[in-house]
Amino acid sequence: MDVNIHGRNVGITDRFESYVGAKTEKVAGLLPKARSFEVRVSRLSDRSPQHGDRVEVTIHGPGPIIRAESAAADKYSAFDIAYGRVLERIRRVKDRRKVHRGSGRVSLGEAAANDFQSVDLTPAPLEVIEAVATGAVPVVGDGNAGEEAYSPVVIRSKEFPAEHLSIEDAVDQMELVGHDFFLFIEHGSQKPSVVYRRKGWNYGVIHLVDDGD
Repeated sequence: MDVNIHGRNVGITDRFESYVGAKTEKVAGLLPKARSFEVRVSRLSDRSPQHGDRVEVTIHGPGPIIRAESAAADKYSAFDIAYGRVLERIRRVKDRRKVHRGSGRVSLGEAAANDFQSVDLTPAPLEVIEAVATGAVPVVGDGNAGEEAYSPVVIRSKEFPAEHLSIEDAVDQMELVGHDFFLFIEHGSQKPSVVYRRKGWNYGVIHLVDDGD
């Protein structure tokens, strides 16, 4: 596994390279087919509320990309936190696969094929999805907080290539990047879908359908 370290506005010393190299042995044991372990270190700007360094760790496949980042007072501390998050995500995915392979367990793919009748997962109705998208869902606030000052809402837009995945693979990718949800095209039905994390080992999935179909 190749180890690549890049610095932006911060020096990368031989000591830091050796420190990172020693840590990658555990990753190589957990992911023997991983091709590269990339570390990007950048100095936080003076305008940032936190001073120090930011470290982003990315592991490239085969398979989905694994990524984590953190900021701390120095690059060693920031790397340790990001590295710990990477290990936790790898172990979580491995443990989840072991759990679902155990006796009496149902995989997400099997559950979806049966419309989630065997598990406590229900695809959201179209009207619920539309209510969320349009902001029609009421927001419950603190009644004692009073009226807050007006603040404009900033909506940031991003575009990503659509990935055609099974529900199982989508959950794995969500776990490996550390997000609470993951957008994808469901491989079997070709429907735009999103998987999301619930409590414990439970996950949910929402499919978009077109009334004209």
